[in-house]
Amino acid sequence: MTRRNDKKLSDSKGTIDTGSKDAIQSMDTKNNTKGKDNIKGMRVTKGKCIVIGAGDLTLGQIPVAENDFVIAVDGGLGYCSVLEVEPDLILGDFDSVSEGEAKAIETLERQIPERIIRLPREKDDTDMLAALKEGLSRGYTQFRIYAGTGGRFDHTFANIQCLLFLKNHDAVGYLVDGTGMMLVIQNEAVHFQKSLEGVLSLFSLTEESRGVTIEGMKYLLQGASVRNDFPIGISNEFIGEEAMVSVEDGTLVCMISYAE
Repeated sequence: MTRRNDKKLSDSKGTIDTGSKDAIQSMDTKNNTKGKDNIKGMRVTKGKCIVIGAGDLTLGQIPVAENDFVIAVDGGLGYCSVLEVEPDLILGDFDSVSEGEAKAIETLERQIPERIIRLPREKDDTDMLAALKEGLSRGYTQFRIYAGTGGRFDHTFANIQCLLFLKNHDAVGYLVDGTGMMLVIQNEAVHFQKSLEGVLSLFSLTEESRGVTIEGMKYLLQGASVRNDFPIGISNEFIGEEAMVSVEDGTLVCMISYAE
């Protein structure tokens, strides 16, 4: 498998790597009242689970380390050759693969069936959620999702919900592309490196997120309430300082758009 160098995002156990720009300095989950996803106490025994979807691909390469596990989800298989990455597992109902890819998958099913998981087309889980569940079942707690946005908006929104699913199952996930990234912040604080340039937007996934604080950015908040029917958190700006976003009680989706 092709392995690539990458930039790093520092967390309390070492680094968090999104495959794009330096962004997150640390995550402090001491205020997480549900007792979930405590980064400082989280088991970190494996590499990352890298999941390649069938959305828009806006990166020419992604970082893959030797101990990472790569899952190609359905039509995401077609991106693997572009990225020069060999998937460890190919999963999906394969309704969006090309004819050539379908034949290749059938051949692999005969030769190395353990690397193929064929899902039914009618099911409750999306292909992406099924892939994340597979990664969790193999013990991974750090997830990077590429080509998980763009195309149909409902697919993008479903993948945002998948980030929350990971958060609620003691794992951390990022939706990553060449222009930005998304993550879920739940009863915790996230610190961003001062070198980060661009725009940050926050939206509440719960009806109300209480105790929201923003420091080190153009627009500040202190212990505010952010509701899911009023987009007060949109289009904040990094200003060359270490920034911090925290929420005491609630769940936010954080969307970062890098400066061009």
